[in-house]
Amino acid sequence: MKQFDSFVLDTSNECLWNQSVHIALANKLFCVLRYLVENPGRLITHDELLDALWPTTYVQPQVLRTYVLELRKILGDDAKHPKFIQTLPKRGYKFVAAVTENTGAAFEHTGAPGTSMQKVGSVALAGRDEDLVRLQHLAQLAANGQRQLVFITGPAGIGKTALIDALHDTLRTTSPQACMVCGHCAEGLSEGESYYPVFEAFGQFLASTDQDDGLVPGPAWRRTLQNGPGELCEAIEKSAQEKVFVLVVEDIQWAHESTLKLLSALARRGTPAKLMVLATYRPQARSTSLFLKSMKQDLLVRHLCTELSLAPLSSGALTQLLSRRLKQEELPTGLGRFIFERSAGNPLLALALLEHMIAERVLVCRGTTEEGKWEQLTDVSELELSVPGELAKLIELEIDRLNPREQRVLEAGSLMRIAFPVWAVAAALDEDPEYVEKMCDDLERTTGLVQRAGHDDLPDGTRSDFYSFTHEFYREVLYQRQTTGRRAKGHIRIAERLRALFVGRENNVAEEMAMQYEAAGNWQHTVRALCAAARHAYERHAYQESNRILEHASRIAENMSNVERSISLKEIEDELEMVREMMT
Repeated sequence: MKQFDSFVLDTSNECLWNQSVHIALANKLFCVLRYLVENPGRLITHDELLDALWPTTYVQPQVLRTYVLELRKILGDDAKHPKFIQTLPKRGYKFVAAVTENTGAAFEHTGAPGTSMQKVGSVALAGRDEDLVRLQHLAQLAANGQRQLVFITGPAGIGKTALIDALHDTLRTTSPQACMVCGHCAEGLSEGESYYPVFEAFGQFLASTDQDDGLVPGPAWRRTLQNGPGELCEAIEKSAQEKVFVLVVEDIQWAHESTLKLLSALARRGTPAKLMVLATYRPQARSTSLFLKSMKQDLLVRHLCTELSLAPLSSGALTQLLSRRLKQEELPTGLGRFIFERSAGNPLLALALLEHMIAERVLVCRGTTEEGKWEQLTDVSELELSVPGELAKLIELEIDRLNPREQRVLEAGSLMRIAFPVWAVAAALDEDPEYVEKMCDDLERTTGLVQRAGHDDLPDGTRSDFYSFTHEFYREVLYQRQTTGRRAKGHIRIAERLRALFVGRENNVAEEMAMQYEAAGNWQHTVRALCAAARHAYERHAYQESNRILEHASRIAENMSNVERSISLKEIEDELEMVREMMT
């Protein structure tokens, strides 16, 4: 293992760690980083890097720039002031961080002497038993000569790769002669290169065998595949004659059309083959093509493929995952529910949040590895954890793929917490509500970041749809990426729009207006709105509620200047005295 700064490159398991947080890397992305890390402090020319990683394939040098840009985003590196990867214009790259050997300590968290955490990759699969059994059944059909094409779909982090890894572990026991190879579609690269992930997978196959028996396509093959995937199909089928051959193609939402046509051809060919093709993708990814959707639907109708759509984990399954992660059957009170609610059942988000709680010492382990017990130092009702750092970077990458107008709509939506009405976004942006509604509808269909959650009946007789973020983490990242001034302007516009919508009945929404003014830092308007909300509660004989609101107003008034505070506190005290008389 190679350590640099807070990162550890696990060369055995081909992944990256930042302290105790696991960062999954596509195969070629890992290979580029590994080569740089294993050759620190010297110039690595473009030609050297291309020859080392693509020895039998011609690749355009600009491909390296795509990978280095992606690595910089993951490492949080700045090209102008690099901590890790320095660009030497027209020559190549240099890895400038100090690199040391690491024995594996980066995968441990010391809550007490001798305690440690499992690696994320070693945590047993939870909540996917039925899906795994189904995959095992399909693998058995493949072993009997009935070729299988399986689409495994779901959002990022839902567990598609973990399920495939579990199948791989099963096959090593039940079918030790089976061969599984994997190719990854890389965003910004594989869309423009024919059969990119398939050649990567065949490269793995070649590396795992002692001799080249003609199965592996070399550079000359690319010139023979212009008229269709027939010869490549034959090469794959030849690999699946004597033993089960499992071809995994990850993230086909970024695949070139030639790769999709190859998958379709493999499913449609009628000759027996012990072949199983597993293709993963995110249905709502912006880059998911119409061709992919129509191809899959046509194959489903003809019963030539299977789709496994992975849903979020249930509360019980997520609790089981966390228990296995901590090696502890009983979790601290409220921990499972807290993580389930914040992660919405997404395993990647749940484990990232768990690691964050350990790093922040919200969770600590008492005792030794064998007898230690994880304890929670803070009650979950009091927790206000930020988004884990590495997870925030991944979410930023997802947001950066959107155009600026879409980013602004989502940022405006984040001003209204997890759910946001279209009218509020339109007010914050000073845009036409119909335009905003169309944008939100498009974002729901193409990104999966938001989902329609219902509608509001407004006082003027109109209706306004409202949406919610798929995960609270998305909302938090979108909120924090805005400047303080822009957020304040949006909050005030929403408060003023509330006032206009409920003109004559402003007291009904005074507390909501106060929330927006408070978020904007406008203390005077906040206190006035809270006093109006307290009077509204008083008129409904909700005296305890009125008292609570006025006490909140007193705390807010402490932020005001001396003159403004004295006036506001006098008004609040008069209201409080009236309320307390009624309560007694």
